[in-house]
Amino acid sequence: MRDGCHGKVAILYPGNYEARQTATPGNNRFSLIFRELTDLGMDVEPAVYHDDFREEVRQQLMQVDSVLVWMNPVQDGRDRSILDPLLREVADAGIFVSTHPDIILKMGTKEVLYRTRDIGWGSDTHLYGSMEQLRAELPARLAAGETRVLKQYRGKGGIGVWKVELAENPAEGHDSNNVNPPPQLDTLVRVRHAKKGSIEEKISLSEFLARCEQYFSGYGRMIDQAYQPRLPEGMIRCYLVHDQVAGFGHQAVNALYPAPPGTPPDEAPQPGPRLYHPPDMEEFLPLKNTLEQEWVPALQRVLEIATKSLPVLWDADFLLGPKNSSGEDTYVLCEINVSSVAPFPDSVVPFVAGAVCARTIS
Repeated sequence: MRDGCHGKVAILYPGNYEARQTATPGNNRFSLIFRELTDLGMDVEPAVYHDDFREEVRQQLMQVDSVLVWMNPVQDGRDRSILDPLLREVADAGIFVSTHPDIILKMGTKEVLYRTRDIGWGSDTHLYGSMEQLRAELPARLAAGETRVLKQYRGKGGIGVWKVELAENPAEGHDSNNVNPPPQLDTLVRVRHAKKGSIEEKISLSEFLARCEQYFSGYGRMIDQAYQPRLPEGMIRCYLVHDQVAGFGHQAVNALYPAPPGTPPDEAPQPGPRLYHPPDMEEFLPLKNTLEQEWVPALQRVLEIATKSLPVLWDADFLLGPKNSSGEDTYVLCEINVSSVAPFPDSVVPFVAGAVCARTIS
């Protein structure tokens, strides 16, 4: 055991009541974090959560100093509408909670792509606040011959993320400005859902718009980004602890990967494994330096988030953008995850433990 850290930490993750009764620090996917925190001198306990026994978990959390939360925004047909008020209550009692639900609303929804589009990692990005706005604006962008990627406000696993483009190249415009007329509702579009197992389809624009209606219920909205042609070169996931990069993941074949030339569109390969690397991986050091020195501070300014309030663990996914005038790579942010970042590289673990120690004794 190392000296310097004291206090009680609960690690909250989903499960049924049987899982709660049999939970130990070693029989879950966070065992390395349990071990590292214990080695630092902290008392660490699992807090298996389900809405059905919310009050029991509440009583447990009120007895600890810090709570680390791994809970997806949507899980097994349930959302966080019952958990998040509980976590706010726990935080209001002076207990450190990460990630705090209010920070998730700032960072962990697709709207962050729109709000931070001008800080250097952005692309051609638009926000559709209603179904009516989507119907009015998307056709004109498709008419320009652009391939777009639409993303629902909150989700996981590629659910509600769609690549869409006209099935045929738009005809030359007919007015003096050479602007193509918007496609009609019966115009065919090629679409592909980023959910695992999905294939490319050719459907009418009307049918695609109908599929998007579900994403506007409640406070729903959609983000529209330009498709990045270098997507086949892979996606880089940067794992951060507060404002420091603690590791990388690289996935060569990812969601929306196109079919190889000469093969049917529905034969595009499915996502492959993510390979993990430490934070000093030389290939990714330029991205690490820019993220830590420029983009994270800019994110904090735009969203008004203090460094100590940044998540103990979050990740930012980047695609390669067009090369700059010097021939160097640029990067385009495609997602931020804060609700349930797992799995993660082993290099993340000591960073997480150090951050929890610092917050618990501060």
